[in-house]
Amino acid sequence: MRHIKNFINGQFLDAVDGKTFEKRSPVDGQVIARIAEAGRVDVDAAVRAAHDALQGEWGRLTVDQRVDLLYGVANEISRRFEDFCDAEMADTGQPRHVMTSAFIPRGAANFKVFADVFKTVSSESFQMATPDGRGAINYAIRVPKGVIGVISPWNAPFLLMTWKVGPALACGNTVVVKPSEETPLTTALLGEVMNAAGVPKGVYNVIHGFGPDSAGEFLTHHPLVDAITFTGETRTGTAIMKAAAEGMRDVSFELGGKNAGIVFADADFAAAVEGIFRSSFLNSGQVCLGTERVYVERPIFESFVAALKARCEAVKFGRPDDHAANYGPLISDEHRRKVLAYYAKAVAEGATVVTGGGIPPMPAELAGGNWIEPTIWTGLPETAAVVREEIFGPCCHIRPFDGEDEVVNLANANDYGLSTTIWTSNLSRAHRLAARIEVGITWVNSWFLRDLRTAFGGSKQSGIGREGGVHSLEFYSETRNICIKL
Repeated sequence: MRHIKNFINGQFLDAVDGKTFEKRSPVDGQVIARIAEAGRVDVDAAVRAAHDALQGEWGRLTVDQRVDLLYGVANEISRRFEDFCDAEMADTGQPRHVMTSAFIPRGAANFKVFADVFKTVSSESFQMATPDGRGAINYAIRVPKGVIGVISPWNAPFLLMTWKVGPALACGNTVVVKPSEETPLTTALLGEVMNAAGVPKGVYNVIHGFGPDSAGEFLTHHPLVDAITFTGETRTGTAIMKAAAEGMRDVSFELGGKNAGIVFADADFAAAVEGIFRSSFLNSGQVCLGTERVYVERPIFESFVAALKARCEAVKFGRPDDHAANYGPLISDEHRRKVLAYYAKAVAEGATVVTGGGIPPMPAELAGGNWIEPTIWTGLPETAAVVREEIFGPCCHIRPFDGEDEVVNLANANDYGLSTTIWTSNLSRAHRLAARIEVGITWVNSWFLRDLRTAFGGSKQSGIGREGGVHSLEFYSETRNICIKL
């Protein structure tokens, strides 16, 4: 069994009070690791190590030296690619192809991309007149914000953690990372990579634990934390925002979503079915950008529902390293109980269950895992709980529509505003609708297609701020103006 420690000031350490918690496999429910739970003393040590590193070797590096180190981190991740895949599969139970095609490569890319962005970003300068006629020059420089508290989620743990750590370090900050208690392995493994790449001690720190009265709360309330970035549910984001108000710390939040997928009759039918299947059921539906509301133009509604049903019923459950399997479990038994409660609620509210709705039969060695069926509903009003509330599971409700105005109103009638997908061969229509839908990102005839230089974030209750490219630099650095009298 693995024993995962906190990573503080370049060292792997047990909690001062000796507390630990168990990590269970989502695949079969067996305990696979024991994790050191950071207490208030451990969190304080991590934050102070990060604070001191800003004044030490890390703070004295040139931009080119920092970029070289981050490239070294990315290269070391690539060298240990299989280790990261194995750790993430153990944490999440998701198939190997998900790790190898997206989650782990993106984790390495996050260090290179943001290193390049910071190295090449321009700054503003202005010439101004002065009363003596000699003038002055104003120019801006970017400086790190300080110690960044990074609280990362469990659904794509390595990708989403490095999505924050990469730009934070590129801007010259130091970080204290609190990964989800459900997925601690790759965040801990990155500590080994930081040491191997020669990153100075204290720049990257990891504390394990929970939220209230544990590592998360201790981190967000620590006075030496200068800013907090968080990906997760909206309710937790609200609590973190209250903590960040102490000392007027800046926050960046990517929160919940109840995203709409819109399919017009003129869409490439096969591509739309596959696209909606992927956006609704990838990672067993545990994707903040996932599609839980699907609106299909009436002429193709019945055929679309039938095609998506067939696609769902063709999935193969199994261990992540089983090449015949392409579908994994939910992250925990607690989360499965939550999703199953929504499945029951849908039936109680009068849904037609097109497929799924329960727990699949599994062989005895996997019966203790958190398996659940991909599920499709029809027939519910927009007021139904499973149409309004984020479920974060492998499910979607499909409703027919008759026109552009109707579907825009349906898509916008929700408290969240993270993303949407539009499937149509009419690009004029796509441009019209994309401008009207109240979300941070709209995909047309695709999903999860990301250029890391572009702005990413949500509207309404889906978040605060934007990440990606120079937009990340706006959060992870501060701009100072220097005025030179000539």
